[in-house]
Amino acid sequence: MPKTTPLNELHRAAGARMVDFGGWDMPVHYGSQIEEHHAVRTSAGLFDVSHMQVADIEGAGARAFLARALANDVGKLTTPGKALYSCMLTEDGGVVDDLIVYFFRDGFFRLVVNAGTAEKDLAWLDALRQRWNAQLTITPRRDLAILAIQGPRAREIFWQVFPATRPATEGLAPFNAAITEGFTVARTGYTGEDGFEIVLPAVDAPHAWQALVAAGARPAGLGARDTLRLEAGMNLYGQDMDERVSPLDAGLGWTVDMASPRDFVGKEALRAHGKRHEFLGLVLLEGGGVLRAHQKVTGAKGEGEVTSGTFSPTLAKSIALARLPLGSSGGDIVHVHVRDRQLAARVVKAPFVRHGKVLIPIEKESP
Repeated sequence: MPKTTPLNELHRAAGARMVDFGGWDMPVHYGSQIEEHHAVRTSAGLFDVSHMQVADIEGAGARAFLARALANDVGKLTTPGKALYSCMLTEDGGVVDDLIVYFFRDGFFRLVVNAGTAEKDLAWLDALRQRWNAQLTITPRRDLAILAIQGPRAREIFWQVFPATRPATEGLAPFNAAITEGFTVARTGYTGEDGFEIVLPAVDAPHAWQALVAAGARPAGLGARDTLRLEAGMNLYGQDMDERVSPLDAGLGWTVDMASPRDFVGKEALRAHGKRHEFLGLVLLEGGGVLRAHQKVTGAKGEGEVTSGTFSPTLAKSIALARLPLGSSGGDIVHVHVRDRQLAARVVKAPFVRHGKVLIPIEKESP
């Protein structure tokens, strides 16, 4: 049986189409994935992301431990509430998972990792703790739920419902969080729009969800979450990267601290192998097809592969992220093998859309 979040009954009562996602019973949409997508781009959408795993890392050795366990540098986290996006890597340089780490005070960090990899991630972290004899505790927090309210009106709606949180959160810069009124409110998200991700006690989640919906936030499911994140050029674990893929080949080189003398798991492998592929966007130039994961891409510089693809509601065109040969660049024309056809696509640099603005040329061109 799939696991359920504290909001499962509310999703079902709202007529959501439910699917098994990483072992969780989750809503894919509430009637119209396209309308939910546009609601986030133009107003505010509300997502249940309580399937994600929160884990608190506490103890005198927490910072030193994370400095060795994560590819990005937690030394950047000096201000309480500051967040950092990073990958955990295998010894061979593949991606165990991508995550966000929050720093709240000396000896207290919070990780949020992906639902489908949560058990693996916790086991991996605990194995490192034991190997290094790190003085800390790793506590999974299944007593907590996570809501994400995203869109240009998201913060306004949140403050309307929870006005007492406004003093502590109004001045939050992107990728920062505050603990206030029983919430951990972070100015982060997975949509390319502004908004908050809110960690709160699971018992309080149904009331918070209903109040935010009543104030104008539209419930949105996994379908809209996927089209939004792809338009925003954000990776999905298991498609754009996994344990067989280096972050350098998944467009995540900016999250890897190779310059400092700090050592971390996988660093030597990354140094030895280097970057072997470009990770870029594609926009289909011909109709009659949708770009999907694992489709073959051919061009003047060689062969590549689509890692994530979809029809973009904002662009009204099919778009994708793809791993392409070194030397590939924006403006190249390639062909994607869609069923029994080869359809022309333009290579672009992601993101495609951020903060409601289209960032790439979308005119139809001839190959």
